[in-house]
Amino acid sequence: MEIKREMLEEISNNYIQGIENKAVRCALVNNNIRDIMRNKEREGQLLFNFSINLDTLKAVNQKNANNSFIYAGCNVLRESICKKYDLENFEISQSYISFYDKLEKCNYIMESLAQLKDKDADDRERYFLLTKGIEDGGVWDFFSNIINKYGFVPKTAMSDTYQSLNPDEMNHLLNRKLRQFNARLLSSNENLEYLKSLYLDDIYRILACCYGVPPKQFDFEYTDKDKKYHIIKGITPLEFYHEYTDININNYVCITNVPTKDKTFNRTYVVKYLNNVIEGKTPIFLNLPIEELKKLVIKQLQAKEVVWLGCDFKKTIDKKDGVFDDMSFNYYDTFKTDFFMTKEEALDNYESSMNHAMVVTGVNLEDNKSTKWKLENSWGEDVGNKGYFVASDSWFDKYVYQVVINKKYLTQEQLDEMAYEPIELKPWDPLGMLAR
Repeated sequence: MEIKREMLEEISNNYIQGIENKAVRCALVNNNIRDIMRNKEREGQLLFNFSINLDTLKAVNQKNANNSFIYAGCNVLRESICKKYDLENFEISQSYISFYDKLEKCNYIMESLAQLKDKDADDRERYFLLTKGIEDGGVWDFFSNIINKYGFVPKTAMSDTYQSLNPDEMNHLLNRKLRQFNARLLSSNENLEYLKSLYLDDIYRILACCYGVPPKQFDFEYTDKDKKYHIIKGITPLEFYHEYTDININNYVCITNVPTKDKTFNRTYVVKYLNNVIEGKTPIFLNLPIEELKKLVIKQLQAKEVVWLGCDFKKTIDKKDGVFDDMSFNYYDTFKTDFFMTKEEALDNYESSMNHAMVVTGVNLEDNKSTKWKLENSWGEDVGNKGYFVASDSWFDKYVYQVVINKKYLTQEQLDEMAYEPIELKPWDPLGMLAR
């Protein structure tokens, strides 16, 4: 149906005759939409008090880097190190992990493209890989794959660079190399391993120029809370993980809440091409109802362990006050139309996806039910409550898609389900979008 002049005239007159529309228009001319819609009456219900409130470290700042899954993973690991060595604060090098994550992602994509060499020119899987390319996003298993293979280092051993905190142009160049690799792969009969070695050499050079060369050894130098100086010399990154932390990241599994019709609860899923390290663990997701997911998070918090969390942070956020709350923004009163979609509809129609990772460090329980959550972000101490946010329970239900839980907190039925062969989903399935 075309927009006819008569129809447009009627719509326009209806808008002009609405007295409240002029007031809204005047307000929005000079103000942010969210500032106008903010429901201040909700503030008293989201005070920064929690019945379970873990004592955690200062918030870090990822700036313009989009690899929050790495920052959140580092925030989980550094808690263990600080407790073990009695440190007031400690930060893991996110650049070190990101360097190898990008290198491995490039290798994984080149290997996947090689397997599709004989497919039709318009093959959808090849199109998917070439258009997606490498991205900053990821899931917990991407993080654990890198730690298992390369270990990690303190930030003092490999600090941030401009490119590590502003990676867009670097990513663009890496993706150009991957597409160039595919063009050469399809147009020549060169040996695959030889061709890959040439491109890995170029990719490593780009990464090393942007990040610096990752250290093979470093000295762990620190002063504890009693002001005593310590130094441990000549540690390798893998030794640092295996010998100087008390966390075994292989004990943790990914729990999702993706309530779409094609994904039943209490089943495991994998997404084709969703990986970063060829020989690493393929991410397996146990899909549970949101209440079961929350029970696992609470159980881990009660044991004084923080929880890695993946969510859609773009929805209903007040960055200044540090609030995630779906009821704090009154869209209807502003625009006289609702924007409601179920979680299932939002996923199936690409309205929502997991695009940010944080760490759950607290929860408020009333009659054993959660009412609000405390989240450690990685945007520095100048936002929220010194970098920490409060999230309403309803926001948690709608916009949290994934948490990482130690297997010891799962029920026997859930552990049994994790042992079954997972169902493979197509690369472009909404569950795969959770890693971008």
